Amino acid sequence: MEKIGFIGLGNMGKPMATNLVKAGYQVTVYDIYQPSVEELVESGAASGNTPKKVSENSDVVITMLPSSPHVEQVVLGQDGVLEGIRQGCLFIDMSSIAPDVSIKVAKRCRDKGVGVLDAPVTGGIMGAQAGTLGIMVGGSKADLARATPILNVMGKKIMHVGDVGMGQTAKVCNQIMVGTSLCAMSEALVLGVKAGADPEVLQQILISGAARSWALEFRAPAVFEGNFNPGFMINLQHKDLGLALDTGKEFHVPLALTALAYQQYEAARAKGLGEADHAGVIKVLEDLVGVEVRKGVNKIS
Repeated sequence: MEKIGFIGLGNMGKPMATNLVKAGYQVTVYDIYQPSVEELVESGAASGNTPKKVSENSDVVITMLPSSPHVEQVVLGQDGVLEGIRQGCLFIDMSSIAPDVSIKVAKRCRDKGVGVLDAPVTGGIMGAQAGTLGIMVGGSKADLARATPILNVMGKKIMHVGDVGMGQTAKVCNQIMVGTSLCAMSEALVLGVKAGADPEVLQQILISGAARSWALEFRAPAVFEGNFNPGFMINLQHKDLGLALDTGKEFHVPLALTALAYQQYEAARAKGLGEADHAGVIKVLEDLVGVEVRKGVNKIS
């Protein structure tokens, strides 16, 4: 089994790296937050002092980081991955970042004889914990074949999209659908409750027909309970919609609905909800009109 380096042990990265350790891989980890590193070490991983040290000890290096600047710094910066990784190794970035940054990083890695995949994920924290993530992969078929046993530990649906950068393109398209659908759900449920509807009955009506969506099926129940513990934070949804807008500008594609959704998440951030679950965007409209979409509101007797 290939030796793996894993850099980025946040809400997503930590369970992903843990699953690799449980699967029997020799994993060396790095994160700026030392308690997360210590937790992985207790589970059987080794600790690397820098991204460079991690890559020196690994055949495959995986990053799971918050944004484009983090990936550029960790891979291309001082004591970064590129300083330590060897020719013939494989670099997999599973962060959600700008497609053009993925392409830039890939070129630098390929110039050193390193294979590259961009492999952002969908499925949230629960998917990361269960090893059931959907993984959108950009890169060569040969590099994907090499990585598939590793990716299968973390995800259940591995989809090859094209060359490097296309994984990130697929992810921003995914996030347009997720982000806008949560905003649409917010408007529908808040309007219904304000007019006197039972939100749970309304949800069942909506998912029985053409309005059915992931947001209504899987996030509305948490809203009804007032549970906004993050599966995927508003800050990250906001960041991903920003990436989508930037990509739209690059290819001259107007994204009007995406822009409106982006502003709704910005409003949620302004209310101090950045670390709440992205379904918490509903609280912007709830507070504006003075209702809460909760279980038992307007309940039919």
